[in-house]
Amino acid sequence: MQTETTASTQPIVEVHNLEKRFGEFRAVAGISFSVGRGEIFGFLGPNGAGKSTTIRMLCGLLTPSGGTGRVAGYDIRTQTELIKTGIGYMSQKFSLYDELTVEENIDFYSGIYRLPRAKKLERKDWVLRMAGLTEHRRSRTSVLSG
Repeated sequence: MQTETTASTQPIVEVHNLEKRFGEFRAVAGISFSVGRGEIFGFLGPNGAGKSTTIRMLCGLLTPSGGTGRVAGYDIRTQTELIKTGIGYMSQKFSLYDELTVEENIDFYSGIYRLPRAKKLERKDWVLRMAGLTEHRRSRTSVLSG
């Protein structure tokens, strides 16, 4: 068991020689870094440098081709479901599916995280209330204003 002092001094994100290949293309080439709890960390680079690919690996959405990594103490290869339950991820190109209803979009994204049915219903109700969309839950997102 970790003490509070030990847990607060360990990095919240730790990556060693992380790499991702798509066939012969090397999208992420052996990067290493760590981020401390409460630290503000910038991840900069030109288009195609592997920033989004790295973030997807850290979120458990892509499996690394090499190297190791931990997020909040969880292994990015073997404990992806635990990582997903403890973080949020918003892609820079996030969008809703216009052909789906508000409710169907929420169901789709909660399905990605394999939420149990009871938790899925609880969170869906919370999101609809929080966003003021309860009365629009069956409306296609394409008809909602900005």
